[in-house]
Amino acid sequence: MTLHATPTAADPFGTHLRHWRQQRRLSQLDLAQEADISTRHLSYVETGRAAPSREMVLRLAERLEVPLRERNALLVAAGYAPMYRQRSLDDPALAAARHAVDLVLKGHEPFPALAVDRHWHLVAANAVVPLLMAGAAPELLQPPVNVLRLSLHPKGLAPRIANLAQWREHLLERLAQQIAATGDPVLSALRSELAAYPVDSAGQQAPAAGGELAGVVVPFQLMTPHGVLSFISTTTIFGTPVDVTLQELAVESFFPADAATAQALAGLRAQA
Repeated sequence: MTLHATPTAADPFGTHLRHWRQQRRLSQLDLAQEADISTRHLSYVETGRAAPSREMVLRLAERLEVPLRERNALLVAAGYAPMYRQRSLDDPALAAARHAVDLVLKGHEPFPALAVDRHWHLVAANAVVPLLMAGAAPELLQPPVNVLRLSLHPKGLAPRIANLAQWREHLLERLAQQIAATGDPVLSALRSELAAYPVDSAGQQAPAAGGELAGVVVPFQLMTPHGVLSFISTTTIFGTPVDVTLQELAVESFFPADAATAQALAGLRAQA
């Protein structure tokens, strides 16, 4: 995976455009054909010899699949006002979206589910999640809780993850894909931090079978007083967001990978 230096707010539009074109591994010819403009004009735009229209900025951003936050940066760099609003999830305008997230989290009980922002900070969780986090170092549970750091930190859940090596590799690969898509330097720094955590291979337990879906998905297997709980996870995002906050919000839902886990979670629901 090739990472290019992320442009700053002071950089011209051409620098931003070249960054995203290279991130997507497109030549000027490729992008020009996809955006239905001449290669010469695209070259002029990248070098600052020509100024793009607002419509062209949005067209190029669409072809490059630039996230909404960075589309705003492209617009500003080209001299236009940002188009996409960024509001707190507590903003009254997003009340319906927050209600929908809460319904998804609550409705998923007795199975764990949580919502995270673009940097994997915990935004909301249902009543089962805190029970599984129990035993982690207090500093890792101080807001904002980063769920990836909590999962892989030696003082977090890592010592209790039965298939730590497998789950760690899965999370690092998933983070790498997110970095490739967004070019986010904060995520790059987070991945470097997580990859540097020590892994005690000598004390590592062999992963359990993972239920009927073994070999199809990577399970999350957590050692608890109720035995090893084995989960598979799914990610839910808003389908057509026009708000930066909503596009960057994801709901992680965990399902039991075997009957024993389902039975144990039913008992945990009473505690929650």
